[in-house]
Amino acid sequence: MFATLLGSLPRPPMPPGASDLELVEAAVRAQEVAGLEPVTDGGLETGRSPLDRWLAMAGLTSSAAKQDVIGPLTAARGGDRAAVLAAAEALNADLRALAAAGCPLIEVHEPAAIEIGAGESARRLFRDAHRRLLAGVEGTHLSLAIVGGNADATGIETLLSAPYASLAVDLIAGPENWRLVVATPADRGIVCGALSPEAGSDDAPEVLLWAAAYAASTAGRGPARVGLATAGSLARLSWEAAMTKLRRLGEAARLADLPPDELRRSIDPRAVDIRSAAMGRFVPPSRRSRR
Repeated sequence: MFATLLGSLPRPPMPPGASDLELVEAAVRAQEVAGLEPVTDGGLETGRSPLDRWLAMAGLTSSAAKQDVIGPLTAARGGDRAAVLAAAEALNADLRALAAAGCPLIEVHEPAAIEIGAGESARRLFRDAHRRLLAGVEGTHLSLAIVGGNADATGIETLLSAPYASLAVDLIAGPENWRLVVATPADRGIVCGALSPEAGSDDAPEVLLWAAAYAASTAGRGPARVGLATAGSLARLSWEAAMTKLRRLGEAARLADLPPDELRRSIDPRAVDIRSAAMGRFVPPSRRSRR
């Protein structure tokens, strides 16, 4: 089980004159300490090409480093079909360059997918744009990320019509995205955006572990094809609040890899005792054995 960011981090508490590379290094170190991998640049380096951003970040860490890009529908939001397809072709060059440089994972963020719905013309545009976007991109893991709301009405056949190896979905703002998780073929990975990006949310590990276990159970996928993530950007939080969430996320991924007996000792036992939890109480094993 792995843990990663789906979105940006707030600016680290560094002097005003800190360089972009210094900010990125602080973001990378924070993810490493929390146990996240693959790491990102936290959205703190936006002025250069995706390739330049990834090369700078990858040079700071021995961890796997992924690069996010904005999808064509989102990049050309408000534009016509020609504008969306032109954006896809331009972005395709960025993806090819990243793959050629050895980037192990490219994450395409397409929040505009939540606006598509059941309209066939909009679905067709998504399919055509993403096929152009991924055309000829080889030797890297390609992931589609959708945050900000529900995209289940679009249908998994449309969303995965291009050769994406995994799907990352926001399960907080878009709870109906669980339908997409269930419908995703077993050979594709799932990244569960199950940690709320809001301040003051309940980030107990039991909720994250349930999400990971359920995603692993769908279509016989297994835990090796499942990861945990934030359900969007943490950029609106303070640095301290964001770091607390990163630690919670990394801890949940660590717990998910524990043997069942050790896991029971590490979390609220009601989360792994289905019968007692359903009845609203937990009966310790010693008491149950005496009945």
